[in-house]
Amino acid sequence: MTGTVPLGGPTLAQERKLVTSIPGPKSQEWLERKASAVAGGVGITLPVFGVAAGGGVILDVDGNSLIDLGSGIAVTGVGNSAPRVVEAVQNQVAQFTHTCFMVTPYDSYVRVAEKLNELTPGSHSKRSVLFNSGAEAVENAIKIARSHTKKTAVVAFDHAYHGRTNLTMALTAKNMPYKSGFGPFASEVYRAPLSYPFRDGNLSGAEAAKNAISVIEKQVGAENLAAIIIEPIQGEGGFIVPADGFLPALVEWATANNVVFIADEVQTGFARTGKMFASEHFGIEPDLIVTAKGIAGGLPLSAVTGRTEIMDAPHGGGLGGTYGGNPLACAAALAAIETYEDEKLDERAHQIGETLKARFTQLQQSDARIGDVRGLGGMIAVEFVKAGGIEPDAALTGAIAKYCHERGVVVLTCGTYGNVIRFLPPLSIGDALLNEGIDIVVEALAAQS
Repeated sequence: MTGTVPLGGPTLAQERKLVTSIPGPKSQEWLERKASAVAGGVGITLPVFGVAAGGGVILDVDGNSLIDLGSGIAVTGVGNSAPRVVEAVQNQVAQFTHTCFMVTPYDSYVRVAEKLNELTPGSHSKRSVLFNSGAEAVENAIKIARSHTKKTAVVAFDHAYHGRTNLTMALTAKNMPYKSGFGPFASEVYRAPLSYPFRDGNLSGAEAAKNAISVIEKQVGAENLAAIIIEPIQGEGGFIVPADGFLPALVEWATANNVVFIADEVQTGFARTGKMFASEHFGIEPDLIVTAKGIAGGLPLSAVTGRTEIMDAPHGGGLGGTYGGNPLACAAALAAIETYEDEKLDERAHQIGETLKARFTQLQQSDARIGDVRGLGGMIAVEFVKAGGIEPDAALTGAIAKYCHERGVVVLTCGTYGNVIRFLPPLSIGDALLNEGIDIVVEALAAQS
């Protein structure tokens, strides 16, 4: 792809260009320094060190330009170094970097809350509170639900990912690398079966919901249950899209039983799925919705937004945090949301999804190792299996990812079984660059024959 994108000064060519092997010599030097300075538990996906990014590319320290199909795990939906975000942060940093909203508040926090109340699903009265990370927001959503219902139990679902803190590890389903050796975990957390059409025999949404509700009623009891928390489309679990009717049935049951329904839209939020929030695809209005990742163009910010009567349940001073709603992050969020809206990035996400689905669905017809192609908008996954069945093939998936990385394409794996490649390109990526990235993935699969 030709062209450039502004980076608040210099411009970055929108092209894949390798001038060294991956990793190059300078990245290798930094990898050695990382090994001697950074805790070993911090892993990396691609062994390169970035120096610039924008549009659909990442430039590394050796001068290699890589196609970005990951967006820093769905964070830079508006593109890295998006011009409006850069300008907003530069202006804010010149004014002040911190006062703590709980000490001397500032208007940008309030404006972000107003915008979230406006944009999230549902016409009911809402309130918002801001935090730093998705995991922190999830924990506070649970706090709020418990305060409102005066109940303690929480139900999460198979294949869920909700974070790396103690409570969110308990909510998360996958053992490695997230939970192993880190227990004991928070109590009063239970798990219910998900609607996973590719692996549950294509149960209808109603049937899958009936199974989940049966487990909840028998093993937990509605009288003990404060909240159900679920990703409308699972992220780390493998971009699992539930069958139609599954989520509405859960919402209906929760409402009837004084259970707070929490939608974790950390990965699905902000135009990623072709709508501003994935809940809109399923016609549900969550009691609480958790957002982060794409909210602020790369700056750390998260939020819980929900029904006023639920959000206002905790006592004064019960919610907050020193850095929650940092003014730099709030400025970035307002600029990022403006970009999503003005540039119609929900429509762009839909176009990206159509391109990805068409290519891999067509390939699936001739390659039985592609078990499933799924997702919505710019959140598409390909699940790889042993040909002739549904047995997960993590080795094939890893080999494809390695091939792509060596050739300058950033792809991410996921899934409980490690057999899914997820596509999360920046919504600012151009068609030519997107198609070139897909070509390399297709080439990688063919190379494993």
